[in-house]
Amino acid sequence: MRELLLGVDIGTSACKVAVFNKQGEVIASGNGGYQVYYPHPGWAEQNPDEWWSAVCSAIGDVLKKGNVKPEEIKGIGVDGQSWSAIPIDKDGNVLTNTPIWMDTRAQSICDRLNAEIGADNIFQVAGNSMQPSYSTAKILWYKENLPEVYEKTYKILQSNAFIVYRFTGICSQDKSQGYGLHCFDMRTGTWDMEMCKKLGIPESFLSDIYECSEVVGGVSAKAAKETGLLEGTPVVAGALDAACGTLGSGVIHPGETQEQGGQAGGMSICLDEYAADPRLILSYHAVPNQWILQGGTVGGGGVMRWIEKELGDYERSIAKECGKSSLVQFNELAEKVPAGSDGLIFLPYMSGERSPIWDPNAKGVYYGLDFSKTKGHLIRAAMEGVAYSLKHNLDIGEKTGAKVEELLAMGGSANSLLWTQIKSDVTGKPITVPSSDTATTLGAVMLAGVGIGMYKDFEEAVKITVKKTRHHEPDMEKHAIYQKNYETYLEIYENLKETMKKTGGM
Repeated sequence: MRELLLGVDIGTSACKVAVFNKQGEVIASGNGGYQVYYPHPGWAEQNPDEWWSAVCSAIGDVLKKGNVKPEEIKGIGVDGQSWSAIPIDKDGNVLTNTPIWMDTRAQSICDRLNAEIGADNIFQVAGNSMQPSYSTAKILWYKENLPEVYEKTYKILQSNAFIVYRFTGICSQDKSQGYGLHCFDMRTGTWDMEMCKKLGIPESFLSDIYECSEVVGGVSAKAAKETGLLEGTPVVAGALDAACGTLGSGVIHPGETQEQGGQAGGMSICLDEYAADPRLILSYHAVPNQWILQGGTVGGGGVMRWIEKELGDYERSIAKECGKSSLVQFNELAEKVPAGSDGLIFLPYMSGERSPIWDPNAKGVYYGLDFSKTKGHLIRAAMEGVAYSLKHNLDIGEKTGAKVEELLAMGGSANSLLWTQIKSDVTGKPITVPSSDTATTLGAVMLAGVGIGMYKDFEEAVKITVKKTRHHEPDMEKHAIYQKNYETYLEIYENLKETMKKTGGM
């Protein structure tokens, strides 16, 4: 009988479910979609019950597709998007949709907390600045705007913890997602009850903290019926998607850096010592006793998805005829445009921006349009803009003392040879691509494998499972071109940020 591991990834646009063997090979994979709701400007929310329905459906499909017997699944790992704030009652019912990572509705609450408690005081405990994207202000938003929800709340869960709860019936808080709450001490990995009181977050809302690879419990009878899994199958606490993607890329040593190319963009630098910067994001790694210094941007693969949706009608219409997907055709159009897009620059702030500018009013901008510009220019400039946002975060990270020698790329964007090369040229860093499409779910199953003892440690897990597929070296002549455009990119935002603030609600 095979010994397999199941990974679940709660992404922004869909969940991904995959079954792996011990060598990290995918036996079968599938996904299930769900919606992001935008009821008001600055709001972005999802229904966690829709996540669970999608997970159940995807697990059934994957077991069938891979001819996997439930008893072959020896452990389950779950990763999820950051900064959820899922309120459940004592019976486990979801009380309202959760604002997700791109939601900025609670800006005024952040402003008030920073003034009342002191931004520096909060940062000293949490290692992260108080921003509306995080979970903290969302919880207090419930108190002020949905008092009936707040009164019934038993626990506030993160995305992976919610799925673990649906699997096991046990509430948990993994260390890597603790950074969403500013009463989590980033130096010790424990709750700071004094800060909880200052922030106004009830201690009762918080779950026990688990190491990411620690077994929380087994699949319950109810979950077994809903998913087709075997009752009692061990489920570990899991982790933040960025932490699992970092692990699944093979980043487990200080200085190693993951480049994220999913819906969102960014980077994660592995550290073995606490090092925080208010412009960046600090969390625990999925690997014990390590941190990851993150740059999290709104503009990632989602930028290309938006452009393809709005400008790709023709390419979609001929995709069958020419045997190339619309995205492949977009790459070909962009390849015809020289580095620097003939001066066309794109700011990828499509839903405000997170690090390092933390501006919920930031807007997407094309600068340098004229009659000579083509669709290819628009596509390439968008790719370059996302790369500039990556460089912006890396530059800040290196100013904190972190050393970045090489990037390990993951996510759907890493499938584009052109886009990966552009990122290498813009940053001036070599980029290696492991199995980009499966890095995050692979990280989740590594946690399960270590948790149940299938791997003796993370060194062994990475050695056995992570395969590197290709390597990109930066073209330093193009890097010089990009450096000039990058300086303009920074200047455009600085010159427009006050205007963006004035028109933030438009």
